[in-house]
Amino acid sequence: MPLWTCPKCRHQFATRNLWHSCVRVPISAHFQGRAAALEPAFQSLARAAEACGPVTIYAQKTRIVIQARVRFASVVVRAGFLDVGVWLGQPATHARLIRTEDFGTLGHYVHVRVERPREVDAALRRLIHRAYRRAIAGPAGRRRRTPR
Repeated sequence: MPLWTCPKCRHQFATRNLWHSCVRVPISAHFQGRAAALEPAFQSLARAAEACGPVTIYAQKTRIVIQARVRFASVVVRAGFLDVGVWLGQPATHARLIRTEDFGTLGHYVHVRVERPREVDAALRRLIHRAYRRAIAGPAGRRRRTPR
């Protein structure tokens, strides 16, 4: 199925009329007044996502979104670190794991703390790649849990 394009902001979504904010924010705005290493760290994350395949990266008011068919990763720029979230089918581990949000059959949103470009390590790149594969698979490619 082709992606639906919002006629107002031109962002694309997997389903028609998906709720979203049409606010347009430059990515650079998220780094104003923040630690100098954060923007290069974000660029490393962007390159890791782009290495997976075609992605769209854009800023919203509170986060930067990384999208394939669906949004599979996000970055919230804090004062001294990036809160990097990736959407996975199951929980994952990482040396800089902040927390994991469990959304049941919809999956798990894993948050990793990144302060410097070198922290976009092989383990984080693997998580990004797993999330990307899940994002392009669509609903049919995702495993569903059987209710007990």
